[in-house]
Amino acid sequence: MAAAPPARIDEAAARAHFEDALSSHEQAFETFFFARFIGLSFEYLPLDAPDADKEVCRLSFRMHDMLRNPQGVLQGGVVAAALDISMGHLLKKVQGAGATIEIKVQYLRPVSHGLVTCEGRFTKKGRAVSFMESRMTDAEGKLAAIATATWKMPD
Repeated sequence: MAAAPPARIDEAAARAHFEDALSSHEQAFETFFFARFIGLSFEYLPLDAPDADKEVCRLSFRMHDMLRNPQGVLQGGVVAAALDISMGHLLKKVQGAGATIEIKVQYLRPVSHGLVTCEGRFTKKGRAVSFMESRMTDAEGKLAAIATATWKMPD
């Protein structure tokens, strides 16, 4: 069941959260403002894996009121962004920076509280184009969303 959204977001807490993200961000992978605002933390699982599907970027964040839509659950754009970020950061670690040229997100269940986790991985690595996927789970470990994407490496 979705959590009821607060009547109003705590203004002092929102300002403090924003100021913390603003003061601690750098325009770089893992530390850019939006990642700080959401509260993303990153973990990379073995980047020297013999199989591409074993390389994983796991990101996680705690659900908070500023990420809720009017229905009280995680806003869909934040879902899509977190999935995209998990894939993009893995691509950067393994092959270098690239660009999303296509993404499809399937929303499977709402997320209303707790720790949210995304795991990005390759489905096929290429020199010019790579195919990736990311899966989002909620605090109970239930699958909440899946994204597949095509990534282009710079020329």
